[in-house]
Amino acid sequence: MKKFILVLFLIAAFLFSFAIGRYAISLPQLWSILYGHYFGSGAETNLETVVFNIRLPRIFAAMLVGAALSTAGAAYQGMFKNPLVSPDILGASAGAGFGACLAIYYSQSGFVIQVSAFLFGLVAVLLAYLINIKLDYDPTVGLVLSGIMISTLFSSGTGALKYFADANDKLPAITFWLMGSLSSVDKGDLFSAMIPITLGFIPLFLVRWRLNVLAFGEDEARTLGINTNRLRLIVVISSTLVTAASVSISGMVGWIGLVIPHLARAIVGPNYRTLLPVTFILGATYLLLVDDLARCLGSVEVPLGILTSLIGVPFFILIFKNNVRGWK
Repeated sequence: MKKFILVLFLIAAFLFSFAIGRYAISLPQLWSILYGHYFGSGAETNLETVVFNIRLPRIFAAMLVGAALSTAGAAYQGMFKNPLVSPDILGASAGAGFGACLAIYYSQSGFVIQVSAFLFGLVAVLLAYLINIKLDYDPTVGLVLSGIMISTLFSSGTGALKYFADANDKLPAITFWLMGSLSSVDKGDLFSAMIPITLGFIPLFLVRWRLNVLAFGEDEARTLGINTNRLRLIVVISSTLVTAASVSISGMVGWIGLVIPHLARAIVGPNYRTLLPVTFILGATYLLLVDDLARCLGSVEVPLGILTSLIGVPFFILIFKNNVRGWK
């Protein structure tokens, strides 16, 4: 029943997102535009352009990125058994940010910026994983330590690029990208990100019940027949694909992967069979509404990273205060 209500809320948010903006579109107008587009009854050209070329890609992108980051965050929290873990724990976001800034610094096209962000996100996590293998340490703790080192390394690289960037041209572009936005997303961006995100979603949803077993501890999980090393590798690869692809089109959007899994856990409990789908739905709804707020809050669009932080911090304090007992 809870899932059904959350899905209805997501549908309502989806329809509401079409209606708001500089061009107000009512639900009857939206129906007329959709009917005219697919059945040729002659919808208004300007509104049809707004719906299909601007709002539809952006709405789907917001839902996709929100669902991706929140799902990756929930998977990492289960794998590391830590409520403070987020999707950027292994350096994917820092690597993607560096890759995008590097492409912007050298005046590359939007497509190259996305590809660079995606590839450097993968490289960052790969380096963290390879360092963890060489550490000969506890595999879970070692991954966290490796991720922190790699994140620091790529964040330093991003800082260096900002320092050397042209203050009148490149620096504002780099700064705006790092703050996160979906204002320039089009259909091509959406489809290019959808492929790796889908490839990451499928394994996570297939193995989600095994994340429950990891909560019992390494030895108990192995006793129950779970190959913990392989499971950990599946979660890392899948979550990295999801996170890197999301950051490549949205920029740095924080707090979603940290806050939303806690909200889902407060609603349906810690069982990952239910928790992961609910996190998916809540993440899509949350970022969609935040993006609506970013579009309409003022005459100039507010970066998503600012809004998700302003909303996420007090929200996280409230949720974590009432839900922390489940982690003890």
